[in-house]
Amino acid sequence: MSGGGPTEAGQGAFAAIAEIVAILQADPMTDWSKVNIEALRQHLIDMDNVTLRAQVVEADVDGGAVFTVTSPDAAVAASIRRMTLSHAATMTGSGGWIMAAEEAPNGAVLTVTGPDAAQIRALGFIGVMTVGMHHQAHHLALARGQMPH
Repeated sequence: MSGGGPTEAGQGAFAAIAEIVAILQADPMTDWSKVNIEALRQHLIDMDNVTLRAQVVEADVDGGAVFTVTSPDAAVAASIRRMTLSHAATMTGSGGWIMAAEEAPNGAVLTVTGPDAAQIRALGFIGVMTVGMHHQAHHLALARGQMPH
């Protein structure tokens, strides 16, 4: 829009999808037969569930922390498992951190250790989940019909 109009597309998930759709539409190489915006929407639901609806219990361990992430809601627990297990598999080794995740009743357990235990503990579970700035590329890959994990 010109003339100083709004630039935010509204609600966060809607805005993330709008951004990806604009990228796909601007790319003449987009293979529309593979595009799957619904996969991105489902992933954003998982992100919302984990960010806003999960309960986290943290325990310090040598070199880091263990995060037990749960919910009594089965849909949220499933989101926790998908997000936590894939994040640990994708991001272990990044920044010298070792991440290990396993399923648990009603969620998952994530263990994170590294050279700066104080930073891991200060970030907490959700801060650790944001580290790596891989989400934008991940969202674009999902929308393009790729399986980025």
